[in-house]
Amino acid sequence: MSNTTSLQETKNSTLIPILIIAGLFFIFGFVTWINGALIPFMKTINELTSAQSLLVASASYISFVVMALPASYILSKIGYKKGMSLGLFVMGVGALVFIPAAEARTYWMFLTGIFIQGAGMTLLQTASNPYITILGPIESAAKRISIMGIANKVAGALGSLIFGALLLSGIDEIKEKLELVTAQEKAELLNTMADSVVMPYVIMACVLFVLGLLIRKAPLPDVEAEPIQETEEGATTKTSIFQFPHLWLGVLTLFMYVGVEVIAGDTIIAYGIALGIPVADAKFFTTFTLLAMVATYALGAFLIPKYISQTFALKASAIIGIVLSFCIVFSSGFTSVLFVAALGMANALVWPAVWPLTLKGLGQFTKTASALLIMAISGGAIIPPLYGNLVDANKADYLSQGMTDTMATAMASTKGYWILLPCYLVILYYAVVGHKLGLKK
Repeated sequence: MSNTTSLQETKNSTLIPILIIAGLFFIFGFVTWINGALIPFMKTINELTSAQSLLVASASYISFVVMALPASYILSKIGYKKGMSLGLFVMGVGALVFIPAAEARTYWMFLTGIFIQGAGMTLLQTASNPYITILGPIESAAKRISIMGIANKVAGALGSLIFGALLLSGIDEIKEKLELVTAQEKAELLNTMADSVVMPYVIMACVLFVLGLLIRKAPLPDVEAEPIQETEEGATTKTSIFQFPHLWLGVLTLFMYVGVEVIAGDTIIAYGIALGIPVADAKFFTTFTLLAMVATYALGAFLIPKYISQTFALKASAIIGIVLSFCIVFSSGFTSVLFVAALGMANALVWPAVWPLTLKGLGQFTKTASALLIMAISGGAIIPPLYGNLVDANKADYLSQGMTDTMATAMASTKGYWILLPCYLVILYYAVVGHKLGLKK
């Protein structure tokens, strides 16, 4: 009876912190996943190539490399709660940068605002991910992170729908006009289109500043990772983060995962447009990906750890990703788009599984390891532009063979998804072998 009471008290004591952290995951999910709408929007108003437009994702995710270790240092000085609050304030500042960027219609200024928001999210994620991982038993961490994922992706779906409606409505008609008008009229059209981001980002900044103040008053308990147990083989002799090979492979795995997740969510709208699907329909495609992730997160929260292990979930995710990669490149039209959206099922449980598998047994090295894992989010900065470059290179090759621009764009965009395959193979390796290296058998 006492064990049951103790368990119930533990659940009750963690419920409010879990809900608060879920709210934070909702926030950076909303901000992150509007990139799917921003990429085709920026491509139009700044007249960019596919590779250049994907720098929207790069600017957001490269900040995780630059800011992860500084964020870890900041958290060690001010703690999780103040760190989360500061992260929200920084994100608000980044949103405000969109105002002068829209006025000048200057791409690098937009990228600066996105980078600053990414810096705030780095601080937020460096605090919230390890916090939710060690808030309860490590064996059920994937369950808690799956719940965070539901909040994150529901917000992403809403953000994609809202910003898709605000930024992409009428974009087909504007593109047609741009081919017919004079240079001055073209500039006026693009300037008007750029101004449409101002009000949404002003509202976003206000909300972030208010939440930054509220989080300072939130009832979040202090938590720390369990120390390294002496029963672990060789644990007492480990004095460096470099003595944990499973950690470094986990960082590589997360790097690959974030890359494929961003490709699945941020390229799907542009991909649909490249296949000739009207923007009015394509603007919903990111939501398809995110809804697939939400459904799989819910399944993971139900199944882990009672019915399946975190390791099994990671293996299944990698295999599904490999199968879907082949399906995408060997199909066409709307069917291919649906396979891209289905990547949400392959991606959903990778993040929840990799975090606890990677942080297991790290003890006092947990905070540094968490910063390294956050740095791995830079995969979202590097792998999507590689996809864009692959598309541009394939398109040039197809055009040289005498194909029309429309057909070359469609085929090149499809074949670009070959880049997914090696990423999912790395994830599969970690699920089967990599997560066990260096740990006691």
